[in-house]
Amino acid sequence: MKFIFSIFSILFLSSFAEGKEIVYIGSTPAGPVVKSFLGIPLADSVDFIRWNLIFRNNQFELHCNYGIGKPNTNGFINGGKKIDMKGDLKKEKNNYGLQNAGRTLWLVELNGDLLYLLDNERHLLVGNGGWSYILNNTSPSHTDQVTLTAGQTTVRDSIAFQGRTPCGIPGIIPPGTDCYKLKWYIVLYGNANRKDGGKYKILGTPWREKGPRTGNWSMVTGKNGRIIYQLNDEQGKALIYLLKLDEHILIFTDTAGKLLVGDEDFSYTMNRTR
Repeated sequence: MKFIFSIFSILFLSSFAEGKEIVYIGSTPAGPVVKSFLGIPLADSVDFIRWNLIFRNNQFELHCNYGIGKPNTNGFINGGKKIDMKGDLKKEKNNYGLQNAGRTLWLVELNGDLLYLLDNERHLLVGNGGWSYILNNTSPSHTDQVTLTAGQTTVRDSIAFQGRTPCGIPGIIPPGTDCYKLKWYIVLYGNANRKDGGKYKILGTPWREKGPRTGNWSMVTGKNGRIIYQLNDEQGKALIYLLKLDEHILIFTDTAGKLLVGDEDFSYTMNRTR
């Protein structure tokens, strides 16, 4: 793993030396850590923030649009407000710090395709049912690499995750179907007789008319010890793969273990909820 991390670092720094731009996009909630860095008053009501983040020559350039979402659109009421800033880009292993006006916002590089925003203690920020704190490379390589490995957890009762994703999860939406986004609410139920599996229930867009989707899930140990929640269909065939990033965050992968990359509106991340 250390060897893999070193390769990531060398490639990243080499791209800076060559003056190559790396562009990340996405939409996130507006939690206090993010508001403070961007200079948005904490009392301001903000539904979400749309990001365009550019890495270039050990510098960053950031363009944000934020405000209250306009119903039935992907935009903001009255166009929202805009923020533009530049600053130094600090690198510590697989963490990157955006530095501007004496403030620093930290992100962790999950792999070359995905950045995840961190809190002041450098833990993954937890999103909500609408948006997550992840940014997506506009030129992804679609890799199965990931720099985080979460520990195994026993589901004693149940745990629930929510989120909205694009429509590109393999096997969920038939090709050619008109689809803009998918809403998800996933509950994993524990099993007193086993520590690594149980029943699941899914509420959301794909099964809105037929009611909740139910079945069995199992905990699978993947590449480099990563933890994956595999949700099976009625015939016991794998339907959904969710990689555990930490106790509160899961991310969809494809059948080969490659992390799915989102767009400017939504990511493929699920956030734990009560």
